[in-house]
Amino acid sequence: MNVYLAMHQALLEEDPGQKCRQVLALWEAFQQGQLMEEPAAPPEPLPHPGRPARPVLVHPRDLPKRSLQSVLGQAAMLHAIAHIEFNAINLALDAAWRFREVPRDFLRDWLEVAADEARHFGLLQERLRALGYEYGDFPAHNGLWEMAVKTSHSLLARMGMVPRVLEARGLDVTPGIRERFAAIGDHASCAVLDVILREEVEHVAKGNRWFAWACEQTGKPLEATFRELLETYYPRGLSGPFNCEARLHAGFAEGELRRLGCDF
Repeated sequence: MNVYLAMHQALLEEDPGQKCRQVLALWEAFQQGQLMEEPAAPPEPLPHPGRPARPVLVHPRDLPKRSLQSVLGQAAMLHAIAHIEFNAINLALDAAWRFREVPRDFLRDWLEVAADEARHFGLLQERLRALGYEYGDFPAHNGLWEMAVKTSHSLLARMGMVPRVLEARGLDVTPGIRERFAAIGDHASCAVLDVILREEVEHVAKGNRWFAWACEQTGKPLEATFRELLETYYPRGLSGPFNCEARLHAGFAEGELRRLGCDF
């Protein structure tokens, strides 16, 4: 099978479990050299990827805040993270499928990320089920995919805004969420969050490398270009606190991090 056709099929798959199985099988087949890599039909606009009818998508301000002191609150938090991971599968697939005038390593990197995100989603789904819930039982928002649509015309914008802003935010907030689960003795959820944080550092690092590559190809200065992208796509700016150590390991420059308030 052609890898681009297979990625497109996985992108359009609506069932989360089936999507995860397709992505993991696709990554395995790619590693074994079983897929043709000639570009198929050119990528078209994709207003939304394949996704189930639930969760219901609402504005972020309409999402209720719940305490982790209840099972309902614990499930709601795990569901929110699962929704991020489900979107991250589609984001990685879309990057690999959409942007083709790049070295082959780009395709490999984002297929691997998609497979990681599929595993993460599966781990979170297991935790939800252990609490008596399923993905789709809580409302969610569509901010991640909305950014994918806004940046679908530009590799530079996609790498700048998704890994360097949205996914990097996960590096910042995950340790605090883990502490909250540890405080209630939910060590199984802590173990899942440990896996996610460790692997998300490398995902952000991939984004940083390809953003730097895109800047080099277009002759644009990295930090100034990133600030311009923030003004265009994320005018509210970055807000802390920041996980400075994780961001450093993910490839952010010390100077850039110092300007965010990090002190090394």
